[in-house]
Amino acid sequence: MEPGPSSACADLPPSEDEEGARWVLVPASEVPGADAPKVIDWEDLQQELACVCSLSSALVTAGERKEQIAARLQSAIESRKASVQQDNELAEMRQRLQARADFMWDLKTRTKKVTEDVDDLRKELCIKVRTLSTTSKTLSAARSKLKEADKLISGENGLHGRLKTMERMLHTRQQYMIAQVAHLYPVRPLIEQSPANKPSFLNSSIIKSRDAESMAQNNSQNGQPPLAILGLQLSKLSMKKTSYFSDKTEIQKSATVLGYVAHAVSLIASYLDVPLRYPVRLGGSRSYVLDHSPSIESSSLASAIVPLSTNMKTTEFPLFVEGQEATRSAYAIFLLNKDIEQLLNHIGAESLGPRHVLANLKQLTTIIQSQQYISN
Repeated sequence: MEPGPSSACADLPPSEDEEGARWVLVPASEVPGADAPKVIDWEDLQQELACVCSLSSALVTAGERKEQIAARLQSAIESRKASVQQDNELAEMRQRLQARADFMWDLKTRTKKVTEDVDDLRKELCIKVRTLSTTSKTLSAARSKLKEADKLISGENGLHGRLKTMERMLHTRQQYMIAQVAHLYPVRPLIEQSPANKPSFLNSSIIKSRDAESMAQNNSQNGQPPLAILGLQLSKLSMKKTSYFSDKTEIQKSATVLGYVAHAVSLIASYLDVPLRYPVRLGGSRSYVLDHSPSIESSSLASAIVPLSTNMKTTEFPLFVEGQEATRSAYAIFLLNKDIEQLLNHIGAESLGPRHVLANLKQLTTIIQSQQYISN
């Protein structure tokens, strides 16, 4: 048997065909079926070569078609990529458009709500403007009336001027009346009292001794002459019962002085038209001070706590010690001084203290008799 064409062609160098295709030698190990080659007879070689050539040209044609299809496929892929990119861009634009549409819808909703609120506010503003216009007209009318009233009030011939004139006349009249009271019940230092102003119903020797003793005590304490009313000085009473006093002169003098003060305070309060917080029941040296307070025992006046449900009633406290408890009399003097303090506060003055009955009364009459009282 002769060698096959494969073995004959194995030693040939690479060559080119008519169309310029190059032949490539491939190792036998890489050729399928090289380990079991097909044996072809010489007579069939020509036919096999023709078949191989036909297959080769078909393969070339298929390769060209493959390249064309690959080119077309690459072009289609590129077109598809551009189309996909355009689709993605279109989808992104649609999303932005939808977001913009949602934003516009939300803006439209808020604009509608703001418009409705503006309409409501406009209606309220119109109502307020009408109200303000009406109020402005009323205010203008009130100002006109106020100007007319001011014209009536201002000036010396106006109501205010006439009121001031009437007040000065009233204060002048009150000053005159209270000056008469101060003349009836003069409160002066004891050394300035003339013997004619001293009461005649007391024993002169007793008065001299008692007054000298009181003056000595007051001068040693204050360095100033003690005050007296109608020549009588208000002495400090003992807290003992009256039955232990061997001499009733001081008791009678104190009761007389307190009666004078009570009468003077009552007159001044009536002239000033001031209702006293603690009214006075006049009776000369047997006068009383009324206290509209709950009824409690005199022994617990200073420390008792009165419940709110206690019935209120008027209690009389004597301005004398004879036949009375000294505590009740001391409380009556305290209330009388409170009345004087009330009158002082009424004219804009302050009290000198709870134990200065005559000094407070003198201060009251002095201030009222001054020119400042009329001007105020």
